[in-house]
Amino acid sequence: MSSVIFHRPEDAPRRAAPLKPGEAVSDTRGRPLRDLRISVTDRCNFRCVYCMPREVFGKDHVFLPHSALLTFEEITRVARIALTQGVRKIRLTGGEPLVRKGIEKLVEMLAQLRTPEGKPPELTLTTNGSLLARKARALADAGLTRITVSLDALDDALFDRMSDSAIPVATILAGIEAAAQAGLKPVKVNMVVRRGMNDQEIVPMARHFRHSGHILRFIEYMDVGNSNGWRMDEVVTGAEIVRRIGSEFALRPVQPQYRGEVAARWAYADGAGEIGLITSVSQPFCGNCTRLRLSPEGQLFTCLFAEQGHDIRALLRSGATDQALTDRLAGVWLVRGDHYSELRGSAHRDHKIEMSYIGG
Repeated sequence: MSSVIFHRPEDAPRRAAPLKPGEAVSDTRGRPLRDLRISVTDRCNFRCVYCMPREVFGKDHVFLPHSALLTFEEITRVARIALTQGVRKIRLTGGEPLVRKGIEKLVEMLAQLRTPEGKPPELTLTTNGSLLARKARALADAGLTRITVSLDALDDALFDRMSDSAIPVATILAGIEAAAQAGLKPVKVNMVVRRGMNDQEIVPMARHFRHSGHILRFIEYMDVGNSNGWRMDEVVTGAEIVRRIGSEFALRPVQPQYRGEVAARWAYADGAGEIGLITSVSQPFCGNCTRLRLSPEGQLFTCLFAEQGHDIRALLRSGATDQALTDRLAGVWLVRGDHYSELRGSAHRDHKIEMSYIGG
């Protein structure tokens, strides 16, 4: 990640006065801090062509050493402080979070946290599903609330072409069912749609997950990072996806449940469930983005398409007080003005962080 600029702790914005206990923060566009996405590792056992293409992340690629990663205790401390500033949802991601040794212990530690109102945060995890069948029960027992699984095709040959993993689709489907049986439901299934590669799977995926109790979500192919060779003509818009599915199954729009909900929701008219559309390219939702991201080695990012991060690890390892950490997190969020997806095309960035490093 040498191409990404990291701010030193002393460079981060500072508040004129200390943040009061339980005081929520909003950025320069009035967006509250509600979601903390924690990438626990930059490693993954897949080499998806839109995320970690093998020609970039090959056998010679240098990943972060374990000593550079935030410890579970450090992650939990940041999360605890973030809850006092308005965070109510924590998502673990990667890389592939299930390759981080002892991930269940981190889930258990985070599940014990409480908001100022005394409530536990919503605690979720996004995974490629390859290890989920063996870990679902332990994750649920540790206190995980819900899980999201990435699956870009049902056809084995196509899935292998996209994931470059040699792992059969049946393994991912088994993980989804194991998660549901463990109580991590409804399981959300994310499909990144890329024109000319897997867009022919849109309707078969919809057909497969109807009546399943799982929620299938289609994600427009995004220009995250610099490694995937993104082109606008490869984007299948959410509107087109709805038209394709609607030509076979009648759909009706569903109202969002809360501010900052990422996916536009559509229900099957016959009651067979619902789908979601994540349309950050064709219909950006920057105005309601409430997400702060924490990288594996302790950099805070305020946008998925950011070039710069703010170092929090140095503070954590310097003996800083909770008040100092509180002020630092607040200072980063208060000056946030990110809205890259609204500017796409007029705001080219050469050194965006990679999705494999910060999570989706």
